[in-house]
Amino acid sequence: MAREWVNKAMLPAFRGENSMPKLRVGLVYGGRSVEHEVSVASATSILRNLDPSRYEIWLLAIDHDGRWRVGAPGTSLETALERGSPIVLPATPAENALRPLGREAGLEVALDVLFPIVHGRGGEDGTLQGLLELAGLPYVGSGVLGSALQMDKEVAKRLLVQAGLPVGPWRSTTAHELARDPRGLALRIADELGMPVFVKPANSGSSVGIQKVREAKALGRALAEASRYDAKLVVEAAIDAREIEVAVLGNEDPEASVPGEIRPRREWYDYEAKYVDESTELLVPAPLSEDEAALARSLALRAFRALEGAGLGRVDFLMERASGAFYLNEVNSLPGFTEMSMYPRLWEASGLPYPQLLDRLIELALDRHRRRCALETTFRK
Repeated sequence: MAREWVNKAMLPAFRGENSMPKLRVGLVYGGRSVEHEVSVASATSILRNLDPSRYEIWLLAIDHDGRWRVGAPGTSLETALERGSPIVLPATPAENALRPLGREAGLEVALDVLFPIVHGRGGEDGTLQGLLELAGLPYVGSGVLGSALQMDKEVAKRLLVQAGLPVGPWRSTTAHELARDPRGLALRIADELGMPVFVKPANSGSSVGIQKVREAKALGRALAEASRYDAKLVVEAAIDAREIEVAVLGNEDPEASVPGEIRPRREWYDYEAKYVDESTELLVPAPLSEDEAALARSLALRAFRALEGAGLGRVDFLMERASGAFYLNEVNSLPGFTEMSMYPRLWEASGLPYPQLLDRLIELALDRHRRRCALETTFRK
């Protein structure tokens, strides 16, 4: 699958050739969410694959308490997290250099582009993206709105349905509704969706807080567990299905990768199956017919656009075994990024190796930022 993925006309703007300085990239990782360790694993792979002849890589580590620390090029991820100098990013474009916090000694760090790989709340829900927008810095991935929409499973489902895309039976509820009438809520859900169901926090990832529930009497406990991670909850009818994923790359004209399939040895693709159980199979490309693969790719692009995706996204489907029908499960604006993660593997199989995928994402971030900077911010009659 030979093709030119990087815009040659843009290369001098960010290549570390003799006549040009290296592009200063800030790799943002860690965070306060339950996906902190997943973020560190993704950052480890990204750091290993960014071309040091092209990029000067600064580590921006966010610890469990939300403090930002900086690690100069050559610093390890762990050292930056534990002993990096505290820094702050002023939320104004006129002062978009990272500054030492308080009385800490250190140099200001001016960066050309940020690569945020902070999974979960505070990282891929639009909040971090909002800070970077206020600071006037280009960054990889979806913007504030797209990140927030893709993070919130309940809002995402509503918009996907409105866009005419296939979504399986589901309903939402809240921790408040659960506290007011736990037994009645469980009975209503069982009556509406049948059993079994999946109970999920509306805003979470990596299958944290998700449970498969087989009996109505266990629904209350599962809802209470999910409410530890979010006040809004989503309940989905369990579908006997294959798990198909498609990677999307691009801004205004996104492209879809070949589809892949996940086959966990466990009953479903939970946290253990994703990050612990080495027996989980990732089939790339997925064993699908040409028509099935084309349909998955088409639906993935429609879902990406419907949820304001930009830069990258991974679209997850449930393919019903009995009918072969595809149902949108979710769109992930910041998928896992280790060498073994599905997103980079799908692009590798589509002809775009991991290092070149990183180049392309940085190019897309710079291009999107240039377009935004060209917009008028002062009203002129």
